[in-house]
Amino acid sequence: SIVLLRARNPRPDMFSWLGDANRTSNLSEPDWSDAPQERLSRGGHRVMSVFLGSIMVFGFLNNLLVLVLFCRFKTLRTPVNMLLLNISVSDMLVCVCGTTLSFASSLRSRWLYGRGGCMWYGFANSCFGIVSLISLSVLSYDRYSTLMVCNRRTPNYRRPLLAVGGSWLYSVAWTVPPLLGWSSYGLEGAGTSCSVTWTVRSPASHSYIICLFIFCLGLPVLVMVYCYGRLLYAVKQVGHIRRTAARRREFHILFMVVTTVVCYLLCWMPYGVVAMMATFGRPGLISPVASVIPSILAKSSTVINPVIYILMNKQVRHTCCQVADGNNVVDMTTAISSLQTNLKCICFYI
Repeated sequence: SIVLLRARNPRPDMFSWLGDANRTSNLSEPDWSDAPQERLSRGGHRVMSVFLGSIMVFGFLNNLLVLVLFCRFKTLRTPVNMLLLNISVSDMLVCVCGTTLSFASSLRSRWLYGRGGCMWYGFANSCFGIVSLISLSVLSYDRYSTLMVCNRRTPNYRRPLLAVGGSWLYSVAWTVPPLLGWSSYGLEGAGTSCSVTWTVRSPASHSYIICLFIFCLGLPVLVMVYCYGRLLYAVKQVGHIRRTAARRREFHILFMVVTTVVCYLLCWMPYGVVAMMATFGRPGLISPVASVIPSILAKSSTVINPVIYILMNKQVRHTCCQVADGNNVVDMTTAISSLQTNLKCICFYI
């Protein structure tokens, strides 16, 4: 009888717990699996964790520096800078609420936070990313209207503040539907981060992804291309005629914003292309592991924007180099005073 029992249920001490765990998981989280479609090696996860940890630390510190400057210097709180501040806030939230989770998961080589954590991660990253893109789009229109309509002299805070609030409402309107059943959020790549489930073959998923790309990527990019195209044409026409200090200052602002937008698109376009290929291409065209690099590149946008915003000021960069030079005998009180004076000069460029 013992032999018959072992034949019917071989090695129950090794495998019975696995079936019980799977049944418990299926009962608590139906249709959910934390196993990635394709696994990275342990070395691959370590490389991912290094990149994600660097993005998390430098993205947080860089955007924190921007917020400190806004709090420290009242002259930086101009209408156009409200939009740049909004971008820094959204980027910092990505580092705090999103990148920390994927970094911890990469250290353990698996997703650690279950279905609820995955839905939160996908929602938060999508929401904050759309806020940044919409803010950059509105910023391009603000620069276009400011430079092309020369009679606007008095600062107007109402329009930028409405644009900031509108960018958040617009983003939430497009990132809540997957939580309610129109498409969904799930694991992506090597299984240590989450996003919209690009590979689901259903009419609901495809319709949501099409709308998401049209209204949250296509239209904002078209607005930026149109506004900056018109501005660059205007700059080319008047550049050789009118070179006053005020006009050069406006050109500097234009250069800064264009650089920010170009870097943002360079970070996000590979991710968008890979997502569209995974959605509408043949099954298996984009392997989960191949999507890891565009995902990390997209997250690096949280580091780039504040670097452009701060380090494009030559006086700040020059003073910081002087303070950091240990070979020169510098009075630190004078250096700090000089640094504060030069930081105030940002208001003349931004």
